[in-house]
Amino acid sequence: MPPPNEKLADSLSLLASLQGQGYRVVRGAQLTRTHRERLVRAGFLDEVLKGWYLPARPGEQVAGGTAAWFAGMRDFVAGYCDDRFGSAWHLSPEQSLLLRSGERSLPRQLQIWSSDGNNQRVSLPHECSLFLYRAPKLWPSQAESAEQGLRVVGLAAALVAVGPGFFSQQPMAARIALGMVDETELLQLLLDGSHSVIAGRLAGALRVLGRDEGATAIVETMRSADYTVQEASPFDVPVSPLPGGRAESPYVQRLRLTWAQMRDAVVRAFPEPGAAPTHAAQTLDDVEARYVADAYHSLSIEGYRATPELIERVRAGDWNPDGTDREPRDAMAAKGYFEAHKLVKAFIGQSIDAQGGVSGLRDALGAWYRALFSPSVVAGLLKPSDLAGWRNDQVYIRGAMHVPLAKEAVRDCMPVLFDLIEREPHPAARAVLGHFLFVYIHPYMDGNGRLARFLMNAMLVTGGYVWTVIPVEQRDAYMRALERASSFQDIVPLAEFVAGLTRGQTGAPLARPGG
Repeated sequence: MPPPNEKLADSLSLLASLQGQGYRVVRGAQLTRTHRERLVRAGFLDEVLKGWYLPARPGEQVAGGTAAWFAGMRDFVAGYCDDRFGSAWHLSPEQSLLLRSGERSLPRQLQIWSSDGNNQRVSLPHECSLFLYRAPKLWPSQAESAEQGLRVVGLAAALVAVGPGFFSQQPMAARIALGMVDETELLQLLLDGSHSVIAGRLAGALRVLGRDEGATAIVETMRSADYTVQEASPFDVPVSPLPGGRAESPYVQRLRLTWAQMRDAVVRAFPEPGAAPTHAAQTLDDVEARYVADAYHSLSIEGYRATPELIERVRAGDWNPDGTDREPRDAMAAKGYFEAHKLVKAFIGQSIDAQGGVSGLRDALGAWYRALFSPSVVAGLLKPSDLAGWRNDQVYIRGAMHVPLAKEAVRDCMPVLFDLIEREPHPAARAVLGHFLFVYIHPYMDGNGRLARFLMNAMLVTGGYVWTVIPVEQRDAYMRALERASSFQDIVPLAEFVAGLTRGQTGAPLARPGG
């Protein structure tokens, strides 16, 4: 009789075959009961609905935590709807427009439009659900790889389909979408559908955003076709004109608008900064005095798809989900933190000597990342290619509703983030928004949290505040505040959280662990 590890390897081979055929979810009938139960026990399959399974990472089952579910929610919904409706479905125009504008969080309830919908709610894990709307009409849509196969209504069609409330409830998304849309595509839909009221709304929106040529084209073309058009802006509050120049991706636009929208709230939350430091040695002595506590807490704050390599490891009996190299990994992480911290101090010293400014941050941060992981590469725990730079794969954040940007968007957004940081005059905004948006983009496969805290503290110290340690005992509050900013665009909890720690640690540094 084959040993258990060979049996599991056989089951994993079948799962990998299904995934290789493009199945995002697994129907119970696609595997025998034996294979199915074996994969569920080992943590490679989660049952989401009765008879519907989602491939998962061992130890992160849906029942035990949110990480696996929010990482795989798009895959599950796309696979489930493809199986039920074929290609005759899409997300609602409102939710489609949010995704088209660069939003990376899904709402708890996804509205699925299909001519075969039954107007019923389907419950999903972690208080999520689908509403299967029986739509009298479907809009042009396509399955988007960046959204893990979700069918999303096209940009022009979504703008025509949404009601006026979208512009007041989601002004950032509307602004980004209007900045990208082609008026010709809008006009084709408006003319074919006799949408004179919608034409007036979209023309008014384009006008207030500075796209006068597009607004005029819509109005005059509709009137030439004998439609009566009354131009009126649907925005409740004044909005600034769209920037000119080269068109930017929705992710870059959202990054710029998010910074502009959040910075004042951060500044209000913080005390006035002290005078910018002028004596590097004295400042760096204070940073060094806080190192042990910082390293302890930052390191303490920091868990798959069935690949051929994993299958063979299981077959050979070498699979150990808990890892046998925990102590060496921890030692290399501590060594890497020490080496990176030295470079952060050097950057702070250079910035002080230059008498203000934080130029050169991009090169400095790349060096911090390499220092953080070089010891693990030397020890053979990581591959040398892991030091190459921005990530080349998708990542997910444990417990977060939002999904970090696709790898292509990372390359567009990181230069913009560095530019925003360097142009920002207030050190608190540089620190908090730099930290938050770095984690939001998640540019590396690993180490993003540690690097974001290095970035935050480099901005605080060079701006007249103190190096601020986030205690591991307050990790949950810290993560909730980050999630609030990422998924709900509310920066206040994070700003107040960091500001409170900064106030408390200004006169009394956090005690070293163990006294």
